Amino acid sequence: MRPLTLSRPKTMVPVGGKPILQYNVEALREAGIDEIILIVGYHEEVIKEYFQDGSALGVKITYITQSERLGTAHAIGTLAGSIEGAFVILNGDIIVDSQLIKDLISKYNSDKARTILTLIEVEDPSQFGVVEVEDDRIVNLVEKPLQSEAPSNLINAGIYLFDEGIFQAIEKTGKSPRGEYEITDSVKIQIDEDEPVLGLESNDKWVDIGRPWELLSVNELYLKDLESQIWGEVEEGATIHGPVYLGKDSIIRSGSYIMGPVYIGEGCDVGPNTFLRKYTYLCNNVRVGNAVEIKNSIIMEGTNVNHLSYVGDSIIGANCNIAAGTNIANLRFDDENVKLTVKEERIDSGRRKLGVIFADGVKTGINTSFNPGVKVGLNCRIGAGAIISKDIPSNKIVLTKSNMIIQDNHNP
Repeated sequence: MRPLTLSRPKTMVPVGGKPILQYNVEALREAGIDEIILIVGYHEEVIKEYFQDGSALGVKITYITQSERLGTAHAIGTLAGSIEGAFVILNGDIIVDSQLIKDLISKYNSDKARTILTLIEVEDPSQFGVVEVEDDRIVNLVEKPLQSEAPSNLINAGIYLFDEGIFQAIEKTGKSPRGEYEITDSVKIQIDEDEPVLGLESNDKWVDIGRPWELLSVNELYLKDLESQIWGEVEEGATIHGPVYLGKDSIIRSGSYIMGPVYIGEGCDVGPNTFLRKYTYLCNNVRVGNAVEIKNSIIMEGTNVNHLSYVGDSIIGANCNIAAGTNIANLRFDDENVKLTVKEERIDSGRRKLGVIFADGVKTGINTSFNPGVKVGLNCRIGAGAIISKDIPSNKIVLTKSNMIIQDNHNP
């Protein structure tokens, strides 16, 4: 998810009006769970500042810091001595439906298994932990097998119900080949010891977010159900079609045209004469200037998109300044899918239209242009008139080199 996660945990990337993690907190609450422990570490201050004690969301939140990130089993093991009885564990970077959690609890109450894994059927299980089941009992777990060798199309969805017996299995768990203590290895120990480990197949909403461009798909998914709420000001002469959420102290200025669903947070200033197209999400305190067009993009808090700019199918980090006349291309001239570089490997995004991924603090000069699929790191400065066709690492300045010729107008 880099460069978006250079300044925040992945769970705090905003999508559809709120951070990823908030969807899960609300799902737990709706399932009747009101005591939540967040195991934090990387940029934990971002999570703590946002959620605090959880009272604003109607839950009680406490925190445990995982000082060393040594894997999922290590993270869950930090709960030993802090929790009694059965408990639900969720990966923070997925989004689940509350009904799924209700079903998980119901199965535990009826079957009294020591461990229950939530299972989701997918077309290609090769990027996940795959389970082999007999009836509803899990007999094997295989991590990221070749598709031809997968024992089933049922994957471990990263949603568990454990009792305190899991801590004994964690104590017996060794490091995996990648040097981490994996909770799936702990579950395998329970299976090998003939403990009752069950699977719950679910068709409820489950969204796994692993790559930056997937945020755009999830953003579309949640904004499709958006209901219009206008808490700010819409000036006379502005046009709104479709559902729009406009937060407190925000303003849509005259001449602007908003094609919903569009989400505009608090303290935003849009227009005049701005065109916001479907599935645009402006976080709090975003400024969008005169004659700007934004399409299907996430613009994070405190960012300015100045006049005469175009942003298409992009994710722009917090506190960026997009200078006048900046153009972000979102379509390859050969009409093929846009590719991005992830961990030094070119990956097909599967999207025909995809613009850029900017980290926080990026500033562009006037009339800069960006090719599709470009990523720009933290606090970069892109000089006026530059044409960017490859990724830029963090804390870089990019300037164009040109020759200026000045002639005497009377003696050319």
